[in-house]
Amino acid sequence: MNIFLTSSFADVADLFVAFTQGKCRGKRVTLIPTASLAEEVNAYLIAAKDALVEAGLVIDELEVSTASQEDIVNKLERNEFIYVAGGNTFFLLQELKRTGADKLIVEQVRAGKCYIGESAGSAVLAPSIEYLQRLDDPSAAPDLESFASLALIDFYPLPHYRNPPFKEAVEQVLIEYGDTLDLRPFSNHQAIAIAGNHVDIQTSAKPL
Repeated sequence: MNIFLTSSFADVADLFVAFTQGKCRGKRVTLIPTASLAEEVNAYLIAAKDALVEAGLVIDELEVSTASQEDIVNKLERNEFIYVAGGNTFFLLQELKRTGADKLIVEQVRAGKCYIGESAGSAVLAPSIEYLQRLDDPSAAPDLESFASLALIDFYPLPHYRNPPFKEAVEQVLIEYGDTLDLRPFSNHQAIAIAGNHVDIQTSAKPL
């Protein structure tokens, strides 16, 4: 599998370009901004889009909560990369499941397509998102019947480690779930790069 998980994509875009060995240039990315709809602030999404363009990618946006089934299938199959933005993880999972986009993404990534996640977009690959209730409000997803997630990875990404405004919430998750789940905390300046079965936490050399 080809998976690049981030807390803040704009802060580690240099690592992403290196991860793809520069082959991302000129390629199309299906950008799913859905998680950001449940948030009041989306500056991170604007920063991520700028960083993707700077990395040479062509953005093809896919708002799964309002897109037609045909659009969802076409965009996920047609483009070379899938990017799932940050925001509310519970709302994101609800909409991915409701539209069937979750199954399509799993299928595509298992077939070798490169997946890029930011915050919620990273966590949604875990077996379950129940552990994130201190970071995100589950009530944003009233129709989500189960916390069972995409399960493309067997560990639990914990974004924004030691970064405000999530610092205390992340510490609480570590206390509550640290003994029972394989949590992988990583900061805004780190990425979890997965190539095949190899998992590597990388840190950006960019100034903080």
